[in-house]
Amino acid sequence: MTLHFTPPCGPVHGWADGDVRRATGIPYAHAERFRRPAPVPDRVEVLEATSWSPACPQAPVPFLDEVLGPAGSGVPTDEHCQRLSVTMPADAGPDDRLPVMVWLHGGSYTSGAGDVPIMDPRPLVAEQRVVVVTVTYRLGLFGYLGDDGPDRPANLGLLDQLEALRWVRRNVAAFGGDPARVTLFGQSAGGDAVAHLMAAPAAAGLFSRAIVQSAPLGISRGRARMNAAMARAAAGVSARTPVDDVVAAEARVGEVARGFGLRAAMPFGTQYGHDPLPPEHEVAAAWDAAAPQVALLVGSTAEEARLFVRRLPAVRRLAALPVVGPWARRAMVATVTARVYGRPARRFAARHAAAGGTAYRYVVTWAAPGNPWGAAHTVDLPLLFGDEKAWATAALTDGAPWEDLQRSARGVRAVWGAFARGEDLGARGEVPGALVYRRAGR
Repeated sequence: MTLHFTPPCGPVHGWADGDVRRATGIPYAHAERFRRPAPVPDRVEVLEATSWSPACPQAPVPFLDEVLGPAGSGVPTDEHCQRLSVTMPADAGPDDRLPVMVWLHGGSYTSGAGDVPIMDPRPLVAEQRVVVVTVTYRLGLFGYLGDDGPDRPANLGLLDQLEALRWVRRNVAAFGGDPARVTLFGQSAGGDAVAHLMAAPAAAGLFSRAIVQSAPLGISRGRARMNAAMARAAAGVSARTPVDDVVAAEARVGEVARGFGLRAAMPFGTQYGHDPLPPEHEVAAAWDAAAPQVALLVGSTAEEARLFVRRLPAVRRLAALPVVGPWARRAMVATVTARVYGRPARRFAARHAAAGGTAYRYVVTWAAPGNPWGAAHTVDLPLLFGDEKAWATAALTDGAPWEDLQRSARGVRAVWGAFARGEDLGARGEVPGALVYRRAGR
C-alpha cells in the first residue's frame, strides 16, 4: 500500500508496514567529500521513500557482528549517506502532533547506520505512539576528523545531524509529528553526539529533550593533540581517493591514537573549537546555557566495559588465574565503566540540574541469564528496538527467551516514551530487573 505525504520538502510516497507506516531513505542534505552539508532543495516530483537509508562506507567489525548479530547485513553503503527514515503509528494522521524522537546510532563514529534491523524503532513507535526519525550520517574519515585547513573541516558528521534536525523541524508535521516536541536520543557515539549538540548554539530550538545513552563522556575531553596527530596521518587522503582506500586508511589513522590512553578507544569523534562546537574551555558554559531549555535523561549500563575488557589478551590471561582471576576482571570492568561512563554521566546530570535544567540519571541493569556479556555496553539496544528475528543470532541476548526480554523491554520503552511526551517521571523509578533512575538535584 502506497502512502502519500506532502511535507514542505516535496511530495513523498511511503509504505505501510503492519502496525507502523514508513517513509524511508529520504535525503535531508548533500555534500561532496570533505565539504559542509547543504539542505537538499525542495522537489516538485514525488520521492519514492521506500528503500532503507544506505550506510556510510565502513570497515566490517567482526567482533560486533558476533555480539549484536550481523547488524549491517543487507544495508548498502554510499558515501552520500545523508538520509533519514520516518516511522509512525499506522493510525497517525497529519493533525495528530505526536511526540518526535530523532535517533542517532552509535558505532564509535566509524560504523553503524540508522536503518539496521536491530535498531528498527517499530516497537517504540507502536507501543508509545511516537514518531521516530532515524538518521544516517558521515562517519570516520568522511565525517569525524578534520584540521584547521579548508580542505577537511572537522565535525562534518555533526553538521549532517544538524541538517537532519532542521529537516525534522520543517517537515515532520506532515508525518503526524509535533516539531515543538522533539527528543534527540542516541547511544554510545550517538549519545556523545547528542550531548555535544546540546552545546552547539546552532542546535538551539531544534530539540527540547535529550536522551544520552552510554556516551563515553569520560574520554571526550583533551583530544586536541590526538586529533592533530591523526589529521597528519590522514593528510594523503583527498577528495579523489577511492572510497575503499579511504575506508582502509581509517585503521592506519586510528592506530596513531594508541599513545593517547583511553581516548584511543574512540579515536574519531567531535572536535571542540570547530563549527558547530565552542572551544573546549567554553563547552561547560554552553551546556549550562542550554540546560533550562532541554530536559535530560542520561545514563549507562551497569557493566559497560564488559563489552571491551574481556576481549583484551591481558585481561583474558588475568581472568584465567585461579581465585583472583574473576575478581580482578570484575574490578577492571567496574573501574573502566565508572571512569568512562558512570561518573561522567552522574556529573553531567548534576551540572545540568544545577544550571536550571530537568535531569534524570539512569542505569540499565538487565542482562540475559547466564550470559557472559552481562549488562554490557549496547545491552540497552534490544530493550528499545528490533524484533526477535533481528536479535536471533546476537550473543548479547543469548539465554533470554524473547518474551522474557520483552517484558523488561516494554517497561523501558514506557519510560523513554513518557520522557518524550514530557511527563513527570517522579523523583525515582524502576523497571524491575532492567532499569533504575532518579531525578538529579533531589
